[in-house]
Amino acid sequence: MNVVNEMKLDILSRSANESFARVAVAAFVAQLDPTIEEISDIKTAVSEAVTNCIVHGYAEKLGRIYITVRLTDTGAVQIKIRDAGCGISNIKQAMEPLFTTAGGERAGLGFAVMQSFMDKVSVRSKVGSGTTVTLTKHLALRVKANG
Repeated sequence: MNVVNEMKLDILSRSANESFARVAVAAFVAQLDPTIEEISDIKTAVSEAVTNCIVHGYAEKLGRIYITVRLTDTGAVQIKIRDAGCGISNIKQAMEPLFTTAGGERAGLGFAVMQSFMDKVSVRSKVGSGTTVTLTKHLALRVKANG
């Protein structure tokens, strides 16, 4: 599996940038000719991961969110979304459906949603240093007709 293309995006943790990140990743992935369902899955997972950075990683302060997208020759899409926020003390607990530290309107379903739409979700985090979420989706390779 070789990387055939890559993009990097660096945005501020403002809620207005969540939709931009989602659309930018989708536009980049479009070169692999994904189905509407595949692109919708990716957009939803990216939206959840970026929202986690904004709401949980940086909470009441402004920070940077770093997104790297890699496309491979096998049709795999790997998306890394990283913040340098507060980090997660218990990743296993944080990934449980309905668990949230934010309270209020938050349902605690972000990681569950990511897992339902992607083939693989991995999370690395260190308290005080931030969190990296890696999303992987394998797209069905389609042969484009010449002409």
